[in-house]
Amino acid sequence: MIHLDELISTVQEVETTIASGPIVPNVKPSEIRSHLASRYDFASPMALTEITADVERMLRAWHVQVTHPRYMGLFNPSVTPASVIGDTLVAMYNPQLATWRTSPAANEIERHVLSWLTGKFGLPDTAIANFTSGGAEANLSATIVALTRAFPDYAASGVRGLAGRPAIYMTNESHHSFIKIAHMTGLGRTAIRTVATDRHLKIDLTNLAKRIAEDRQEGFLPFMVVGTAGTTTGGVIDPLPELADFCRSHDLWLHVDAAWGGAAVISPRLRGFLNGIEKADSITCDAHKWFSVPMSAGMFFCRHADAVKRTFGVESYLMNAKKGEDAIDPYVTTLQWSRRFIGLKVFLSLAHYGEAGYISMIEHQTRMGDLLRECLTLSGWQIVNTTPLPLVCFTRNNLNTTEFLEKLYDRQIAWMSEVRLAGGPSVLRACVTSFRTSEKDVEWVVREMNKLV
Repeated sequence: MIHLDELISTVQEVETTIASGPIVPNVKPSEIRSHLASRYDFASPMALTEITADVERMLRAWHVQVTHPRYMGLFNPSVTPASVIGDTLVAMYNPQLATWRTSPAANEIERHVLSWLTGKFGLPDTAIANFTSGGAEANLSATIVALTRAFPDYAASGVRGLAGRPAIYMTNESHHSFIKIAHMTGLGRTAIRTVATDRHLKIDLTNLAKRIAEDRQEGFLPFMVVGTAGTTTGGVIDPLPELADFCRSHDLWLHVDAAWGGAAVISPRLRGFLNGIEKADSITCDAHKWFSVPMSAGMFFCRHADAVKRTFGVESYLMNAKKGEDAIDPYVTTLQWSRRFIGLKVFLSLAHYGEAGYISMIEHQTRMGDLLRECLTLSGWQIVNTTPLPLVCFTRNNLNTTEFLEKLYDRQIAWMSEVRLAGGPSVLRACVTSFRTSEKDVEWVVREMNKLV
């Protein structure tokens, strides 16, 4: 039995230290490499306490502190103490989840969590869901399953055996993991067919229909459309109900990449913005984003259990074994073989905070995003994106975003990033990713930013 009080106390101490310290490191690769080379030639053993203390010093000094309440960057959250305990338990017991018989409890715990979230998304009880290494793996899983279902010859012959070139439709706001996926699956990067967006950066259904019609005449085989629920750049949610109806009428697979925004489905305030997600063929959602657990904890959901089993099913003498009733071996329904017990940190956090606790955390961050918009607008900044999620893109006349961010980091005010929306000029991007971000943090950040312009 681990000493919970001691571990929780350590987590709280780290939280306090990070919150009161710098956010952005000032270090060069040569400095870190020199430090490592001077201390670690691995020629002789060292005391574990000494090594641990040194590594912790490195992480505190040479690391962007993504759990800081004023980190307003990419989707890297503060993490719950319960999820840290979960990862500690997993490291200690080291369960292997490839087969059910090896880790019955771990497999059933993951199934229980995923079944709960499957229901929240409105997918049928027969849907299959798995934890993944992250959103990229979940998106890859969706693409391979969609290919297998659309083209029966793909499994045996690959793309060479098809009568034309399969095509995927998405906007420039969609996640770029699909470009790598097209490369890895043998489709080729030109299989990604870019669709126009409207003035709010949502997918333009008229242009989608036009592109598909033109591509079919050119010999392409459209099979999949990617809708996004919370784009990385601007937090945009595509028109999911209309997109779902379009895909069904054109016999296309709809994949909803809800890696960040998917968590909004549990919030009474936000779930309406995800209407239509229940009609998706597959969904990506990352718990290591808005469910506030450590990396990595992606999730893949698919309504077509038969297609998933046809895609990943394989016979292995080493893995064959009797198992209970309707138990499923994850190695025949996922890309992975050997697999870590990813879902425990999510299970512990959900069990500890409860649904109401998670709703409170998500809606608090949403309110902080609203407050940030309000404070920026009152200070003369221009908001340039439209989303109900706590991601704010903003600018002002004659602002040099690169120089501004250098000042922001140098004075340790906050961590933000710069983006270009729809190919436009560079603007600032701030996303509230921590349930510890307070009104005081937001108001102080805006006041300090106003001093820089």
